[in-house]
Amino acid sequence: MTRPSWDEYFMKVTRTVTERSTCLRRHVGAILVRNRRILATGYNGAPRGLKHCAEVGCLRERMGVASGERHELCRGLHAEQNALLQAASHGIRIEGSTLYTTTCPCSVCAKMLINGGIVRIVAAEDYPDEMAKEMLEQAGIQVDILKEP
Repeated sequence: MTRPSWDEYFMKVTRTVTERSTCLRRHVGAILVRNRRILATGYNGAPRGLKHCAEVGCLRERMGVASGERHELCRGLHAEQNALLQAASHGIRIEGSTLYTTTCPCSVCAKMLINGGIVRIVAAEDYPDEMAKEMLEQAGIQVDILKEP
């Protein structure tokens, strides 16, 4: 048996995190890692204490909103946002960390990750948001796509 690289290992953990997602359209997981230590995890879903989309339906689906558009028309938070909030709520410093995520961040999450001091993003798949790509590049954040072996 071949040991997975650190990136492969953390991406496997990230894929497991997606299993907690309550979004009806896309299951996304994210973890923040620094010095090979998992700092926080997040998956996409409704805010704490609110009904999940599986219970109340998907507003975006009802309105015919395309993926990557009108992020404010969703009751859920993105996986990256939840990972950042989990770290903040536990007083965990994330500056200098790497974000592992199943899908590249949108422009809203990209702005948060830039301000959080994230230095690298490893994603399993790309996301069609050119603004996010431009901002991450301008901020000097390395983005790597790690396809499943």
